[in-house]
Amino acid sequence: MTMGMQYFYAIVDKDDGSAFGVRFPDLPGCFSAADAIEEVLPNACEALELWFEDGEPVAPQRLDQVRDAAAEDIAAGSFIVAVPYIKRLGRQVRANISLDKGMLDAIDRAAAERSLTRSAFLADAARNEIEMRR
Repeated sequence: MTMGMQYFYAIVDKDDGSAFGVRFPDLPGCFSAADAIEEVLPNACEALELWFEDGEPVAPQRLDQVRDAAAEDIAAGSFIVAVPYIKRLGRQVRANISLDKGMLDAIDRAAAERSLTRSAFLADAARNEIEMRR
């Protein structure tokens, strides 16, 4: 895998009175759960990151492959979500950006409150935005 970001498709199941179950057909043992629908994607992103800490690189299946493999589950009410996986490449790259001075001051305050550098704060904020917006 050479790309920094890929999407893996997950099957989401929900029975009455239970949490949402999230599983990745192409990643054995990679699964997650969430009590609320809003938690499905962030929890699934975390599961991917943890799986890839120990797992071998895997090319994601295409949507049609996942849909075909999960046809019975989908007919029973399950659904598919695209989950972004941002591969950490292990090297930092300098990037020059322009921001409003007020925004930069707010970023610096928020970073300091979290004991983060500006760069670490911006990287975390970008990751959160990418994972929540998919």
